[in-house]
Amino acid sequence: MPLELAAFFRTTLPLDLGGLEALDDGRYHSLWLPDHLVSFWPDSIWTPEFTDLAEVSPSPHRYLDALALAGAVAARTTRTRLATSVLDTVRRHPVMLAQSALTLSHLSDGRFILGLGAGERENLAPYGFDHRATVSRFAEALRLIRLLWNADGPIDFAGQFFTLEHARLDTELHRTGPPPVWIGANGLRMLRLVGELGDGWWPTGSAGPETYASQLAHIRDAAEQAGRDPDAITPAKMVVCLIGEPDELGEIMQRPLVKSLVLQLTADALAAAGHRHPMGEHWRGIQDIDPRALTRDRLLRLFELVDPAAILSVVPHGTPKQVAAQIAAFGEAGARVVSVLDYSGMAGQVYAAESARKVREVEDALLQLTGSTP
Repeated sequence: MPLELAAFFRTTLPLDLGGLEALDDGRYHSLWLPDHLVSFWPDSIWTPEFTDLAEVSPSPHRYLDALALAGAVAARTTRTRLATSVLDTVRRHPVMLAQSALTLSHLSDGRFILGLGAGERENLAPYGFDHRATVSRFAEALRLIRLLWNADGPIDFAGQFFTLEHARLDTELHRTGPPPVWIGANGLRMLRLVGELGDGWWPTGSAGPETYASQLAHIRDAAEQAGRDPDAITPAKMVVCLIGEPDELGEIMQRPLVKSLVLQLTADALAAAGHRHPMGEHWRGIQDIDPRALTRDRLLRLFELVDPAAILSVVPHGTPKQVAAQIAAFGEAGARVVSVLDYSGMAGQVYAAESARKVREVEDALLQLTGSTP
């Protein structure tokens, strides 16, 4: 099945807007801008002791504001869509999200995609944000955003989390209509919300093509029950992979930052592949990462338990052609847009320097394999 490519646009320092012209040539469906305060790489091992990347950047957490940066990207591009990947509905009030999305829709001439999710612990807990009932908060926030976009005049709203009294958002929609909302979802409640309210689906994590297809079936069922066209929802997938020749991968898998990838993988995914997660059987991957708890000593003990074979059992890996074939399976499972994220660059400066070339080779092989055109 033909696939469209998406590209990640780095939202950390050092800022580089110079490559935008090359990304706006029609090759990519969209540019995805991550929205974080901190990264998934624990700062306790972001030191020269563990990685020479610490010699280049003093911290893995030098994030810029994704919405502000999206405005700069919108002003410097004309063809490619741009999307937040993804904003949460805890750190930003839905009224402000609604206004920002409309602003970016007008700045980009209708090319903006509002990527939304319920939130992740590492961006919430350290800053005192309430990370309880995030799915219920998300559902209410999204319905409120839709209400604001569709309202003709002031509205009143009394919900569990948000209250509006004679509130208005009179900024008109762009001529193309409201910004599409793509939802980052994995759990059943969130998947149902994609079917009921979303324009696109944006799962993260380590689930393979079979799980992807099953989750997509839940979304389509929810859409039909809500009286919506399931085919109007765009299924997307960010694919974290490890690109390299066999000997190269053997070296890459010994590097601490690459071993820490296991923290982003769920216990369920590893169990399905016959492996036990070193963080326990209830570990939920990205959702459970808390940088404050990941001390140097705890991570050293974790690395002793990490089985590289367990990581490779759920993460696409191999040569560019091999990785392309594994990603193509997501297209067969229903994905229409995919982005390739090469984690081998976290093995050190030498590998980071080659990562962009490797990703390009995977993308080229994927387009050829699936009969797609850039």
